Amino acid sequence: MSSKSRKVIVTCAITGSIHTPSMSPHLPITPEQIARESIAAAQAGASVVHLHARDPISGVPVQDPALFREFLPQIKASCDAIVNLTTGGSTSMTVEDRLQPALQLKPELASLNMGSMNFGLYPMLARFGDFQHDWERPYLENSAGIVFKNTFRDIQYILESCAGNGTRFEIECYDIGHLYTAAHFLDRGILKGPLLIQSVFGLLGGIGAHPEDVAHMKRTADRLFGDDYLWSVLGAGRAQMPIAAMSLSMGGNVRVGLEDSLWDGPGQLARSNADQVRRIRNIIEGLSLAVATPDEARQMLALKGSDEVAF
Repeated sequence: MSSKSRKVIVTCAITGSIHTPSMSPHLPITPEQIARESIAAAQAGASVVHLHARDPISGVPVQDPALFREFLPQIKASCDAIVNLTTGGSTSMTVEDRLQPALQLKPELASLNMGSMNFGLYPMLARFGDFQHDWERPYLENSAGIVFKNTFRDIQYILESCAGNGTRFEIECYDIGHLYTAAHFLDRGILKGPLLIQSVFGLLGGIGAHPEDVAHMKRTADRLFGDDYLWSVLGAGRAQMPIAAMSLSMGGNVRVGLEDSLWDGPGQLARSNADQVRRIRNIIEGLSLAVATPDEARQMLALKGSDEVAF
């Protein structure tokens, strides 16, 4: 048996665009909060921080690169975590608007959803009833009638627009067909390996969070990509830690963070992103695995390095 532990890339998704401010007082909204939470997550062991921005007053998800510039330099100066910027934004944005932070700021990593899909947030209305801001309830209600748009043309536009930046992509796959879409762009030479496949489980509109769903996603990715990819998972809500544990047992990597789940146990709100990083780190080390440092993750993902970003 090898004396070396397998290295696990831990991504922490700090705020996202799914949860609204009234759902948790711990959800970071302002640039200062996003920077502080990102640095603390990195100190707790996150190899990668995945970042969205929000209007600092209302908490509405925004893709204004100027807002990203208010927290990215502090994160870069205070820790060595890989910065991964969203190109997903939120369902109400155009693809051109969603692209701007990654296009202008040239991060080492950016997320990219592999298809158009229903994105049902409205079931959260059954848990959360009181909202501080006028936009929150309609935002959740309207998700019953909105398709998150990411056509083949949109995906190609994002990939080719960032090709000159040296930015690589976290390929987000919410269903089996998204794996085939990634394989299509890999076959065409528009995507380059090694791929980081982030499989998303338990979001209404995508694949479920049953162990059979996890196994099916992994089997399909193995068949399509062989040794030319790294697999990571995220589970939505209460599925976060069980899905992560399944991935770890199957040789995969993990993503946690308040974007994906507000919870740190049944009925217990996570007080920080770092809480979730520490919890998953305990599971990783309990399995005799080791968390990858940012530089180890850079090597695993063939990234360009933090000295080549534009922030």
